[in-house]
Amino acid sequence: MLRHLLLLLLFIAVAPAKATVYVLLWFDTEDYIEPASDDAALRIANDLSAMGVRATFKVVGEKARVLEARGRRDIFHALTPHDIGYHTDWHSVPPAPAVYLRALGWLEGAAEFERRERQGIADITRIFGIAPSCYGQPGSSWAPQALRALKRMGIDTYVDEGSQIGVNEQPFWLDGVLNVFNMGQYSLRASLDIGARISDDIARFDAAVKKLSAQGGGVISIYYHPTEFVTTEFWDGVNFPGGRMTEPEQWKSPQRRSAEDSERCFNILKQYVEYARTRPEVQFLTARELRRIFDGLRPPALDRSIAARHMAEHITFLVTGNGSYSAADLLQILLGLEPRDVEGPSERGQTNFEGAMIPRSAFERAKKDAISAIETLNRLPANLWLGSQQLSLIDFAATLASDSGAPAGVALRRGKPEMEQYVARNPTAPFRWPIHPEGFTAPELLDLARLQAWTLKPARLR
Repeated sequence: MLRHLLLLLLFIAVAPAKATVYVLLWFDTEDYIEPASDDAALRIANDLSAMGVRATFKVVGEKARVLEARGRRDIFHALTPHDIGYHTDWHSVPPAPAVYLRALGWLEGAAEFERRERQGIADITRIFGIAPSCYGQPGSSWAPQALRALKRMGIDTYVDEGSQIGVNEQPFWLDGVLNVFNMGQYSLRASLDIGARISDDIARFDAAVKKLSAQGGGVISIYYHPTEFVTTEFWDGVNFPGGRMTEPEQWKSPQRRSAEDSERCFNILKQYVEYARTRPEVQFLTARELRRIFDGLRPPALDRSIAARHMAEHITFLVTGNGSYSAADLLQILLGLEPRDVEGPSERGQTNFEGAMIPRSAFERAKKDAISAIETLNRLPANLWLGSQQLSLIDFAATLASDSGAPAGVALRRGKPEMEQYVARNPTAPFRWPIHPEGFTAPELLDLARLQAWTLKPARLR
């Protein structure tokens, strides 16, 4: 008997520990028309606090101002112990971000987003007494220019769901911003629909936890809207369908759930969260805590020969046992720089150099020019000059990676931007949202995202 007990204890000691699966629970707190949604946010925050679980409440600027005007200090007190994110200033009041940013470039679009959103961030900070930890777009109104603007406004984490860009259904870095986005099978929730079985949702949660833990850990994203618990239709769908501008005096409240049905919904969330807490490998965290579980943006040192070999074959990110490197990181290593947080090019370059061989002196000048642009602008150049002719950035990178250092010159190589495969190709489906104008399509935004994919890389758990 003693022998069996010793063997059991030995087995427990040597059995591999299950890798941690982090659960990010977040609520888009946006409905400033229906007052019952105020109490829904209060109820959810208090229920979670009673369970010892902290969530992230992404609050719309106008929602915060309305709560302030209604004197709902009880809600501020309930939400503040959790985490506060930002969810645009007006959410669905036209024009939505993707609509007004579609025709703007990288720099102009970022400036316009900042102009429209800075006041909302300031109001959230003033009202809640803390700067928002993250941002997420309204509906599917995603645009890459927001990333540049958000960093300028002090927000370096993006939390939402969409299909415009993503890496392996797990968090990733893009333009120096940590993104929890396009989580695929790891974007989960317990359905609030009548007739849905919570046992099915728990089974899906268990399967996701098991799969991620076996892979060394990962993140599960769970999200709701407080208004869902008290209404049967979304407030913005009632008032701004198809991008229609409705004046405030004509705003209508959405259809309400009965008190009994709301209680059913609140209990579903409680059961789901309570079950998740029973899993020993599961740990809840907020958007503000995300960065502590991932390696930093700046990668460890990498031998130049490894960077060259990879970029000569695949111009995309590289993941090693030591770190994760974007194509922009690798290009900087090839140039002899320590990788810094840079933006992708603001436009797509074009090669018009006509020769097969680039003179050594001209190529060295192009390298120095690339270094100067990166260090001065914190942005990759779209083109590099060879006298009065140009190399596109992608062809410059391929040529640089293959350069043998021969004194006479370097053979021109054509590059293939493989990192662009992580950006959606369909310009319509990712932007489908009842608030966008009918038939809305945004190929321009996806084109900009492909350029910024130079900075794309998986976020690596510590």
